[in-house]
Amino acid sequence: MGRWLGWIVAAALALASLPASGGTLREDVRAWRLKNEKAVVGELADLVAIPNVADKVEDIDRNAEAVSALLARRGLKTKILSAGPGTPASVFGELKTPGARRTVVFYAHMDGQPAPRAGWFSEPFTAVMREGLPREGAPDIDWRAHQGPMNPEWRLYGRSTSDDKGPIVALMAALDAVRASGRKPSVNIKVFIEGEEEAGSPHLAKILAENRELLKADAWILLDGPVHQTRAPQVLFGARGVSEVEMTVYGPLRPLHDGHYGNWAPNPGVMLAHLIARMRGEDGRILIPGFGDGVRPLTPAEERALAALPPVEEQLRRDLALGRTETDERLLNAISRPSINLRGVAAGGVGEAANNAVPTEARASIDFRLVPDQTPQKVRERFEAWLRAEGWHIVYEAPTPEVRAAHPKLIRLDWNLGYAAVRTDMDLPVSKAVIASVERGAGRPPLVVPMLGGSVPMHFFAELGAPVLLVPMVNHDNNQHAVNENLRLQNLWDGIEIYAALIADLRW
Repeated sequence: MGRWLGWIVAAALALASLPASGGTLREDVRAWRLKNEKAVVGELADLVAIPNVADKVEDIDRNAEAVSALLARRGLKTKILSAGPGTPASVFGELKTPGARRTVVFYAHMDGQPAPRAGWFSEPFTAVMREGLPREGAPDIDWRAHQGPMNPEWRLYGRSTSDDKGPIVALMAALDAVRASGRKPSVNIKVFIEGEEEAGSPHLAKILAENRELLKADAWILLDGPVHQTRAPQVLFGARGVSEVEMTVYGPLRPLHDGHYGNWAPNPGVMLAHLIARMRGEDGRILIPGFGDGVRPLTPAEERALAALPPVEEQLRRDLALGRTETDERLLNAISRPSINLRGVAAGGVGEAANNAVPTEARASIDFRLVPDQTPQKVRERFEAWLRAEGWHIVYEAPTPEVRAAHPKLIRLDWNLGYAAVRTDMDLPVSKAVIASVERGAGRPPLVVPMLGGSVPMHFFAELGAPVLLVPMVNHDNNQHAVNENLRLQNLWDGIEIYAALIADLRW
């Protein structure tokens, strides 16, 4: 009798896992989406309505409550994680499946970049539907009153529609679609939604260290980042690291009339301009000696993967009205190297604020993009050693008049060390399984990319011991971090199908 009971239970479980319609997973997910488009977009619009600038802890906590509720509605057991009082919350969720042999953590972040109103065509934290790329005067679309399938070229505008609330909602919709199809997940699912990625993840290492067992998994799949510029899906196996430094160069103690003192009193703006020009060439190459020492070269497999990617450079030059690029090599080859980016520079005033004076100081903001095996600490050490060799005296706080008078070339540095770069082996069993699963979800082979040019905190997750990959879904032209951020609807629909495949059709 026991054997028969066991067979009956096994048969019942097998039948429960069959798709309700008898179609493929992708067909069933698409059919579910077509019936639920308004609900999916509505869930995203509600989430976008909660301001989420990374340094406002109260707002991030409100987002954490909302995201936790989204997970709980899908049957996940949730827990709010933080590094202590006064730090932004992150959200953990878990959904176990009987018989699943592997555990996968899906990662995204719920915080966003600042969104000052200037330049936005609508309120940043009000989701607005429009057709096509941002343009002033484009009419709003009343998607709630629309009948039938939505135009896949419509775009939902608002801060974090793409980066990263869209992927969060796509993952939730994928869970709903898988359940509606009659299937069950092929892996145990954990979800980790961070609350301060856009602030450089300053507390992430502590959260992960204190919850190491809770977050134990066989793989991490990050949902951050865009698809390829051709709109093709892609699987990425790494991301560049990042470090940031604010530099202040000092001149006279008070502004000086440039007719009376120019050509005599050093101009800090000019000093800073010369310093920046010595850091990097017009071709983007870093001129700091030893900066790239120890960089891990691309493997033959990674070089083949880059060579197989479709070219996008000519189209991007036209789209961006670029008269030249800093290098003639392909974009993804260029971003496989370290880089220095001048984020901003300020000295004196321009336009109506200009005056005929030698300013007292000049400031520049720099970010370094790192590749394996660079570390933020090594980058800092080499940069500061180079500055000293160039004759600069370094301070880390506002200097006194005595310190200013004692050093002909004085610079203050304020560091945010960020995190290191990661590249996961593309030949691992889990790597091949994710590529195959994404292909089934997308209905075509994804592009295989060794490394994302941007930076996401893969390094922290890799230190937990499991492989880390990225499977992004948002459009490449989404204006993330800028005004009029948007999410193209077809990217949202594609993301639901791909994430459903990773939930219900990932095995290795």
